[in-house]
Amino acid sequence: MNSDDQVLFTNVTVLDGTGADPYRGEVLVEGERIAAVGRTGITRRPSGVHVVDGGGGTVMPGLCDAHAHFTWNNGASLDALADMGVEEHTLLAARSAKTYLDCGYTSCVGAASAKQRIDVVIRDAINAGDIPGPRYLANAKEIASTGGALVPGITNFVDGPDEMRRTVRTLIGLGVDLIKLILSGEEITGSQRAEDTYFTDAEVEMAVREAHNRGVRVCAHARSAESVKMCLRAGVDIIYHASFIDEEGMDELERQKDRVFVAPGINWIIATLEDAGPWGFTPDLAEQVGYKRELEIAVEGMREAHRRGIRVLPGGDYGFAWTPHGTYARDLVHFVKLFGFTPMEAIVAATRQGGEIMGQPNDLGLVSPGYLADLLLVEGDPLADIALLQDADRIKVVMKGGRFHKAPAATVSSGAPAFGDEVLVTL
Repeated sequence: MNSDDQVLFTNVTVLDGTGADPYRGEVLVEGERIAAVGRTGITRRPSGVHVVDGGGGTVMPGLCDAHAHFTWNNGASLDALADMGVEEHTLLAARSAKTYLDCGYTSCVGAASAKQRIDVVIRDAINAGDIPGPRYLANAKEIASTGGALVPGITNFVDGPDEMRRTVRTLIGLGVDLIKLILSGEEITGSQRAEDTYFTDAEVEMAVREAHNRGVRVCAHARSAESVKMCLRAGVDIIYHASFIDEEGMDELERQKDRVFVAPGINWIIATLEDAGPWGFTPDLAEQVGYKRELEIAVEGMREAHRRGIRVLPGGDYGFAWTPHGTYARDLVHFVKLFGFTPMEAIVAATRQGGEIMGQPNDLGLVSPGYLADLLLVEGDPLADIALLQDADRIKVVMKGGRFHKAPAATVSSGAPAFGDEVLVTL
């Protein structure tokens, strides 16, 4: 399709991402944006419009993963992220980007790159139209203190505010959208405890000050209670995990809820407890090192955060052997089954609030006139069965910026297909 093409989705249920009840209607796309949305039908039907008959399916906004790693390589070892050659790693990241889009994720927040520039290169290639992929906020290698790295080979090391300033400035010079800090540990490392905290306030405050001075945001791996409060004191924008947040931290998080986002990455803990056995990390071992306890505490914390209206978004740490790429929508089911979200609330978190965390709340995350046409046509009703979004075959159409990434199988009412024909498409 050309950027000036017009597409009309008809015979669909519109799930617009606002949280309002879905309705039968039509959606008209002109160029890269949504031109009109009608509850019964759109009276203005341009000549030559491509008509997509949705067969009663659901048109909804594209999804957002708030904690994506294009360079995570589906490996069974954390060290494998460092050992992969940069050329092979770049090709893998390009495949990961396409997989996200194939699965209906039209936006992703990069939560660290295993190599310093791969995220930036992939983002720029997507934006240039050279490779398929979602809208992407690029990161670099994560920043940790000496002795605080989760995977040393994919880490920038700093000690003290001066080194933090220099490193953050260097990464900003590479063109990143985000800076990633490692404030606490991770039990699977065998040496870095999730309830430990590795940076000082002065170091984190320096990172935030330098990043914000240049219009770059800061995200942080923060499982411990103290690391979460450190994020909130310093002004970190996105808090990953927050498993052991305490009451003081929750109160402060609520006070800052219009500024900050939380992405717990809960599927990592669940999958590590249940699915990592074939790769040597058995359920007994996962429980022994503390993941079962962490899951129980994290679930209670995220239920409370949701109750208080804190923005808790799905996504996180997909790309290990037991959390493989392509399974991203597992998080939506966890939000419903564990965190007390309704299916609608889970979808709003992945769509409207996805637009907010991407920094484009007036362009992304809604089926609404003027918004970018990042749209899915889904076979069935995701409010009745949120798990169907895990099945890429049920996602019949993926559109990004008014262009089909995944176009429906088309039949033409008469004659051979040609540009300008009125194309009828059914699920």
